[in-house]
Amino acid sequence: MFGPTTDVPALSLVIPVYNAADLLPDTLAAVDHFLTHAPRRVEVLFVDDCSSEVETQIVLEDFTRRRDDVRVLRNACNRGKGYSVTRGMLAARGRYRVFTDVDLAYPLDQVHRIVDELARGADVAIACRVLPESRYLMSPTFFHYLYTRHLMSRAFNRVVQAFLLPGILDTQAGLKGFTAAAAELCFGRSTIPGFGFDIECLYIAQRHGLTIKQTAVNFRYDDEPTTVRFARDTSRMLQDIWQVRTNAWRGQYAVATTRFEFPAEDRWIPGIHTPPHGIPVRGSGGQEVRRSGTANDLGTPRLPEVVPG
Repeated sequence: MFGPTTDVPALSLVIPVYNAADLLPDTLAAVDHFLTHAPRRVEVLFVDDCSSEVETQIVLEDFTRRRDDVRVLRNACNRGKGYSVTRGMLAARGRYRVFTDVDLAYPLDQVHRIVDELARGADVAIACRVLPESRYLMSPTFFHYLYTRHLMSRAFNRVVQAFLLPGILDTQAGLKGFTAAAAELCFGRSTIPGFGFDIECLYIAQRHGLTIKQTAVNFRYDDEPTTVRFARDTSRMLQDIWQVRTNAWRGQYAVATTRFEFPAEDRWIPGIHTPPHGIPVRGSGGQEVRRSGTANDLGTPRLPEVVPG
């Protein structure tokens, strides 16, 4: 494992995970190959969003024990993809930090395209599926799905461009990269724990004058699928757009936020751990309870302590 002051990796790859036992064997094999053949020093951070599947935890733990360039951070409770990605990007140590989805819809060789753009001077590089050079790989049985999703995605993007991000053609692609400084700036100000975090981080980057490069990629659909189903989640995404606008009007993106609390030891402790998160809950008597103490490797927290309210 990289030490706290030496051997800083060139690249950090962040992968959020939630109940992905069926996906992990192929994903971990791809990650293992990527790390073995990487021309530069790389670290990988899996952020487990408190998976209820024991298999997911076991598979990740076993993989981490076999590779000292991989870490697992486990959220003490289910917080959402945005929270998990934010935690990973801020815990990462690489000069370049890239996040992608656990299904690897964007094969890991596409990470090099993102990193190359960052190395050429971009502060942020994002996959853009609608560029002419981008390529789909999918089963013919999903063509109808692709057509429907494309139309809905384009409609949503028009709204995003009109209200927040003019000129950004694809805000929801699950492959994005940031320089270390850009990651600290953008994710240090994020407030949205769900799927709208992409839009918020890109808005923060644009608002602070960072360079955003849209990059053609190859991507695939192996299964019908997707975590975000636009028909069901459109209302929530529109709420997120409104939240970003409201936060901007209030000046919340001018300085780093304390909306999300992450344990300080995220940065340096190797291996698998579930550190304290300071997540407030209510006790039976109405007192505020704040979970404290480091959990063990199996994710069992110590008893909470009562905070006088």
